[in-house]
Amino acid sequence: MGAEIVVSSYGPHFGEEPELVGHFGSGTIFFTGCNLLCVFCQNYDISHLREGYGIDEARLAEIMLLLQERGCSNINLVTPTHFTFQIIQAVKSAKIQGLNIPIVWNSGGYEKTDTIKMLEGIVDIYMPDLKFISPEKSKLYTKAGDYFYFASKALMEMHRQASDLVIKNGIARRGLIIRHLVLPNNQSDTKEIIDFIAEEFGKDTYLNLMEQYHPCYRADEYSLLNNHISMKEYESYINYARNRGFHRPEYIFN
Repeated sequence: MGAEIVVSSYGPHFGEEPELVGHFGSGTIFFTGCNLLCVFCQNYDISHLREGYGIDEARLAEIMLLLQERGCSNINLVTPTHFTFQIIQAVKSAKIQGLNIPIVWNSGGYEKTDTIKMLEGIVDIYMPDLKFISPEKSKLYTKAGDYFYFASKALMEMHRQASDLVIKNGIARRGLIIRHLVLPNNQSDTKEIIDFIAEEFGKDTYLNLMEQYHPCYRADEYSLLNNHISMKEYESYINYARNRGFHRPEYIFN
């Protein structure tokens, strides 16, 4: 991507975690492009095909303020990493103009620690994916064979800044949410991911094990990805996480 910010869409979104959605939605801004380019991406038209339109930092700030005016619970920056510098300036400008709802950094987790350090005081809620541990799998399914090396360190810095998720009146205010998309046939190292989070961040971490995977984009080229996960397989990971002591989010672990 170039220096110009490119977005595909923005607006209230009701498909996120309940603590982000609230009554009037999470104010999502979908940025075009991606630094991972997963072969199974469900938003491949945005990430791979780069559908979107260019805006400047002033317009991005305006969009944030518009979403706040519409009652959104937060500003949810989706796949923002490659526009970090521009986003920081836009957030600063929007805050001067009255933006006061939490900023959510909704990323794939593949970021340098120095990048996350730049966001201290800018971002309130970090919501990274943690996709793989195995370099072989991340190299096969993404453009980042060194994914876990960088993602693990980035998440540690996110947790240092924001700590565990703080919820007031049912709405997330600050903290860390870790998402993990469960892939079929143990292609996402799910138990190893659960173990890593338990050991590094503790059982009070808000861990969302996501079960919505379906073969998309180029997934049909990979035999181990070309099917849905079974409910039995998914429930085995839920039980494993529960046995490791995880209890958040309650709407999953109940």
